[in-house]
Amino acid sequence: MAMIEEFKKTKHWVVQHHHPHAVDTPLLQVSNLSVRYEGGIALEAINFELKAGQNLAVVGPNGAGKSTLFKVIAGVLTPSEGMVNIYGYEPGGHICIAYVSQRNQVDWNFPVTVADVVMMGRIGKLGLFHNPQSRDWEIVHRSLDIVGLQTLANRQISQLSGGQQQRMFIARALAQEAELMLMDEPFTGLDATSQEELLHIFDALHNRGVTILVSMHDLSLAAERFDTVMLLNHRLLGIGSPQQIFTPDKLLEAYGGHLKILTTEAGALALGDTCCDDGA
Repeated sequence: MAMIEEFKKTKHWVVQHHHPHAVDTPLLQVSNLSVRYEGGIALEAINFELKAGQNLAVVGPNGAGKSTLFKVIAGVLTPSEGMVNIYGYEPGGHICIAYVSQRNQVDWNFPVTVADVVMMGRIGKLGLFHNPQSRDWEIVHRSLDIVGLQTLANRQISQLSGGQQQRMFIARALAQEAELMLMDEPFTGLDATSQEELLHIFDALHNRGVTILVSMHDLSLAAERFDTVMLLNHRLLGIGSPQQIFTPDKLLEAYGGHLKILTTEAGALALGDTCCDDGA
């Protein structure tokens, strides 16, 4: 079950040596990264870097490789070529990375409470054979309070709304004391109110120095709320400000026939039909 797999990944991080952070290096460096599956190429020759505290929206059509990119950065997937460095070291030994997969990949009937899931974020600090202490529970409840879920601490996770589920995973990342958070399609299926709540929490995390990578389909939302965007379709088609990247030529290169560009008095308007989860 997916929740058990989450624990296994956490266990994997715990038993490894915790990497230090090399000084004067970017938080994230991706160099000549390629991932190949039996069915074809998921990512090809990706190069970019991020400094601590940056927020990045990763956009592209279905199957563009957004999820694959996040899994490699998180250390869940091994690349075919190239490398990823977090503060100068490969991802596998870091406990500062929080990876939140798409909600449809989680078994929401797994019998754990909200507080239990958030406590999973402390395992990397505690070690496998140490019970949580009062300080750990204080951190868990403080994290729940930051995302507005303190009153739901003892609720079973299946009873949460979509927006509450995403906030629970953010609380787990806060309890983990994560410095890099990877969120795969967190806005999918959320109403406008829940999306806005999530964006406010991202702003609060940004103020705490947390670097956030968010994969998404909504070009307008990415342009309005993120200073830096990445356009991805197996290859890196551009990274920079929305004004630099969301140009008609680049968008047509990314989306092809799935995107129509309309010229209006306000400028170019992109209309697409890619609204579903990304499988790769």
